[in-house]
Amino acid sequence: MSPKEKIKITVQVNIHAPIDKVWKCWNSPQDIIKWNTASEDWHTTHATNDLKVGGKFLSRMEAKDGSMGFDFEGVYESIKTNALLETLLGDGRRVKIEFTGKGSETQIIETFEAETENSVELQKGGWQAILNNFKKNTESNQ
Repeated sequence: MSPKEKIKITVQVNIHAPIDKVWKCWNSPQDIIKWNTASEDWHTTHATNDLKVGGKFLSRMEAKDGSMGFDFEGVYESIKTNALLETLLGDGRRVKIEFTGKGSETQIIETFEAETENSVELQKGGWQAILNNFKKNTESNQ
């Protein structure tokens, strides 16, 4: 791998919900604040989402004890409703999220470029935990 190539990490989840519902829950700021966390001691306090090419998204993620927080933000580069989101994060990394619906089931495959501050294992675990929370929230919100 050349120095310019970024490590790509893939996480995925299968959700017992139809694609229309999954797409809505993934993109609705009111839903994002319910599921967008990697652990019980963090939460998303605010979310915005301008779902269009060139539109921006932002999730304010904070430790519940107030000790730290950050803005997870980026811009949409490609959108195919109920199928694909491609984004450029504020730090220059790219994310590709694929949605595949089959009746009452939906699969999400998310591939992102790793950052350099945390281990690949830690990043994969955190992003997978967020997907797992998304699944739990979406399936319980019938």
